[in-house]
Amino acid sequence: MELDPVIHAPTRLQIVSVLAAAEEAEFGFVRDTLGVSDSVLSKHASALETAGYVRIRKGYVGKRPRTWFSLTEQGRSAFAEYVRNLQKIVSPSGLTVLPG
Repeated sequence: MELDPVIHAPTRLQIVSVLAAAEEAEFGFVRDTLGVSDSVLSKHASALETAGYVRIRKGYVGKRPRTWFSLTEQGRSAFAEYVRNLQKIVSPSGLTVLPG
């Protein structure tokens, strides 16, 4: 029972958590939800993309460049396993990370 080191970094865990609740999320929304800088979000999103957990899509809305993030199937599976393993770790305390 091991926590995935790619997801375990707090900012990456927050990114994956936000993306798990959506099909896709725009860069600014994720940045503002997490309360991090553009550079911090970019760095951690790139690490998640390198691991195959996040897809980064770039495009335009009108003439303005935009970036969107989404979890890959591999990312969704890794996050689900992470939550299961975290639950196993905390369960002796009587607490839960999963909805009861």
